[in-house]
Amino acid sequence: MMNMIQRKTRNPEQTRNDLLDAAYHEILESGFQAASLERILANTSVSKGALYHHFGTKRDLGLAVIEEVIGPQLEERWFTMLAQHDNPISGLYNLIAEKISHADESVIRYGCPLNNLIQEMSPLDESFRQGLQKIIERWVEVVAEALKEGQSAGQVRPDSNPEDIALYIVASIEGCVGLGKNAQSINAYQRCLRQLQVYIQSLAV
Repeated sequence: MMNMIQRKTRNPEQTRNDLLDAAYHEILESGFQAASLERILANTSVSKGALYHHFGTKRDLGLAVIEEVIGPQLEERWFTMLAQHDNPISGLYNLIAEKISHADESVIRYGCPLNNLIQEMSPLDESFRQGLQKIIERWVEVVAEALKEGQSAGQVRPDSNPEDIALYIVASIEGCVGLGKNAQSINAYQRCLRQLQVYIQSLAV
């Protein structure tokens, strides 16, 4: 009886997570505007009624994907990993090296889910724009704070501006992904990131 009760209390959360995961992959594949709720439901065991119970509209579902999937994904892949390094120069260099070595066809097929939605939805929907901007600002903030700590530790050039550099690094990463996607070239993506590594190394004392 206890297990049955526990399963029932977990079901709504699992349903929501299943919908978010399916919606994320559908948006990645098709973009938000072309994303199909029917395909999302077909890739889950969720009814249409349950979908609208958790998300009143397709727009609500898209905004939740930004906040609950894309944001935490970036947190895990960048913010947490950068915090594990004592030196922000080596930390950023190594994170980018990992992106270069693990680059595959998915990079040039799908690009960056954050950047894709920025390009598609920011001019059309202010709530989307704000949600996406919040993630970008958090990314810039994390990199800038790491660089400031590096300056205090004598690892980063004191004449550099951490906020400006962080903004440039984030823009460069997103630009490299977009360039590789448009060129349909893993090599172009990797070459672009390697030049960013050269710049990052130039920031070292």
